[in-house]
Amino acid sequence: MRSRTAQEVEWNDWVTRTKMQGLVVAADAGDLNDASRHMKHYLDNTGTPMELPVDKMLTDNKGFQTHTEEFHLLANATAWRQQALAEYERNGGRAVAIPVETPGEGYYFSETADRNWFYAVGGAQSNVTGVVTVEAGADGKPVVGLDYQVNVWDRYNWDQGKGVTIGKFEIPDGEPSQQHKVGLAQEFNMAGSSSVQHYELGSGAAVPAPEDPGRAGERSDPGRHGRDGGGDVDR
Repeated sequence: MRSRTAQEVEWNDWVTRTKMQGLVVAADAGDLNDASRHMKHYLDNTGTPMELPVDKMLTDNKGFQTHTEEFHLLANATAWRQQALAEYERNGGRAVAIPVETPGEGYYFSETADRNWFYAVGGAQSNVTGVVTVEAGADGKPVVGLDYQVNVWDRYNWDQGKGVTIGKFEIPDGEPSQQHKVGLAQEFNMAGSSSVQHYELGSGAAVPAPEDPGRAGERSDPGRHGRDGGGDVDR
């Protein structure tokens, strides 16, 4: 028997594609909107990058919100404040602005806690970038503020051994990744940044809540299909 090459598509590959198209619809109907959108883009086979709605990710997933606060903001707040105040003093009490950035940290969206982002992203890298400023307050004392964004990036792929089950649709391990191998789907990069937030370092205030994402990406969002690029897997 002739060995199969990467270019050959067999009947079972078309069966898997049909099941995955059904998953797109089922996931969307089950409010797994982001999982649906990302699988649709995978099957659209363009490989173009996709923007992640980071405000929505933070709002949807309290675990990811806490991860961001603890690993990126609170863990660095004291050092950033001290560095900025030292620069403020060296500058003779004139306003200063210092760019800051945290290293990338991995976060995994678990299936039990958040099926939407588990299937849409799985594990992703995130960090915080921003600017720490110091200026004199109304009482003459320095006020230290941080204007920052949360950044998330990942690659959408189906590694060997990954399967998916949503509702009555079950696709065994390895079949979703096979779509890429035979040219019926294409992996793509995902990245995005949150809205800019302001946090006064040393004030004792809580870390700001994520920006309300509104209806963006939900089924009631009238502009969703156009942003997703249409394609042959309509919802």
